Amino acid sequence: MKTGPLVALAGNPNTGKSTVFNALTGLKQHTGNWAGKTVELKKGYFHHGGFSVEVVDLPGTYSLTPCSPEEEAARAFLASGVADAVVIVADATCLERSLHLALQVLELTPRAVLCLNLMDEARRRNLRLDTQRLQEELGIPVVPTAAARGEGLEALKEAVIGLIQGQPQAFPRPLPADPDQPAASRYRRAEEIASKVIADAPRGRPGFTGRLDELILSPAGGIPIMLALLAGALWITIAGAGYPSRLLAAVLFRGEEYLSQLLNWLGFPPWLHDPLVLGMYRGLAWVVSVMLPPMAIFFPLFTLLEDFGLLPRLAFNLDRFFERAGAHGKQALTMAMGFGCNAAGVTAARIIDSPRERLVAILTNNLVPCNGRFPVLIVMGAAAASWAAPDLSGGLASSLVVLSAITISVLATLLVSRLLTATVLRGEPSFFILELPPYRLPRAGAVLMRSFLDRTLRVLSRAVVVAAPCGLITWLLANISLGDSSLLVRMAGWLDPLGRAVGLDGMILLAFVLGLPANETVLPILLMGYLGAGSMLQVDNLASLQAILAANGWTWLTALNFMVFAVFHWPCATTLLTINKETGSAKWTLLAAVLPTALGLTCCLCLATAARLLGR
Repeated sequence: MKTGPLVALAGNPNTGKSTVFNALTGLKQHTGNWAGKTVELKKGYFHHGGFSVEVVDLPGTYSLTPCSPEEEAARAFLASGVADAVVIVADATCLERSLHLALQVLELTPRAVLCLNLMDEARRRNLRLDTQRLQEELGIPVVPTAAARGEGLEALKEAVIGLIQGQPQAFPRPLPADPDQPAASRYRRAEEIASKVIADAPRGRPGFTGRLDELILSPAGGIPIMLALLAGALWITIAGAGYPSRLLAAVLFRGEEYLSQLLNWLGFPPWLHDPLVLGMYRGLAWVVSVMLPPMAIFFPLFTLLEDFGLLPRLAFNLDRFFERAGAHGKQALTMAMGFGCNAAGVTAARIIDSPRERLVAILTNNLVPCNGRFPVLIVMGAAAASWAAPDLSGGLASSLVVLSAITISVLATLLVSRLLTATVLRGEPSFFILELPPYRLPRAGAVLMRSFLDRTLRVLSRAVVVAAPCGLITWLLANISLGDSSLLVRMAGWLDPLGRAVGLDGMILLAFVLGLPANETVLPILLMGYLGAGSMLQVDNLASLQAILAANGWTWLTALNFMVFAVFHWPCATTLLTINKETGSAKWTLLAAVLPTALGLTCCLCLATAARLLGR
């Protein structure tokens, strides 16, 4: 039940609608320089003029003609009449396209205000817009804004409150429409309005961004440039995370001494002290010290590339490969979302109209590593590089190992997509129009803050919440005896034949099983399993980690197979629940878990067999 004024935000993708939502409500919905991020209703509030206004961010859509889930959701919400006002977010640099949606919204409700966003970019392009004339043509208030810089937000709130209070519109103007050809009529009207309110921009030679697009979008240069940028980000991450990780480990493990003294002073018995300190706290200390520095470096770098406008260009470069795989081109965007979080990538598959192609995107999203697996890959990539080529074990070699794992995950996504579309999900691939947004120089401060709050802390907090009980369970399993060995060793022994056959061991497989709630906990669980009731204080750098792994029979091949299985195994619990929700089918959820696991075990088996045949 609605308890106060409600305002809906509508607009085309990539008009800064989510940025307007965040600026109005103070929330942290993910934003980026590419289309298709908002695929469900988001809600927040702002307070102004004595009103507490609920704001609903509708999915970005180019039209209200219901041809896709986001268009259906947007039209259904607006047609329901529940909104007291609608804020139509338009792109000032591409007004004509935005006006088509605005005219459709005005056919449903006259209680609207046009938020003319991205005015800062329009000024940089020397575009001059007559907002007064635009108000007269549309018959609704028009508020110029640059939401990313906070410009025009107070005026936008004033206009919204005015609509809620029922203030008369200053420039009522009926919208002519052709009942036989409404869409064509709207396009003609949008073109007519745009021609009246936009002054011609000075013409000139193609600028730097045009020449950059010629290079990045070329078949020969596009993908190598993307790989080079990703390799650079990984190299900076690996080279820069070592010292902070060691420093953080020293601080946290020193904190264990104080925690132990406190619990002893409080009279905690050993049976309670040991699992809390040696199990829960040490597991947390390892997760934080190993994961926080790489995430704090990599995620801002990835966000910079995203905000610059490279993700849709990556999708453009990959579109022809997905077409050959029989999949939808938008799957490249959902795959890119999967690099952040597989559950988010599964949800983002709603932007694909075809149910068949949407299902292909959902089933294959877990084949790319998410935030939770990147720290594991970075740590193990450094270990594998150090074992395989000690003379080249610097950050560059490690980054190339991790980059290879990421590249293989993309190739596997294409291969499995082709397998699905050739067997259980046959059909003709549909086309789509991909909007390439302009290049935008990210604001470094905002990127650092947003990536730290939205990605680093979110992933770390989830890992901490899961690592605490996982650490406790692992410690208990390692210290509960069953005959002459612990229960943990017994369980690992049951899995050991399968593990050895594929170049791993039973403890590795058990760590992945116990790490089902969150991938971030696999490595600390593995180390706790190897160390049993021993001290994890020894693990404060890569050399210590390698010593522990080598003592348990690891070689470069084990580290390589571990990375392969870290990329290709069952989804985490959150992603499995999301897949079940999106598909509504236990069968497809099971297949989404079986596909990557079967691929991972097969790849590990092939690597192990090849190494045995070559005598390595």
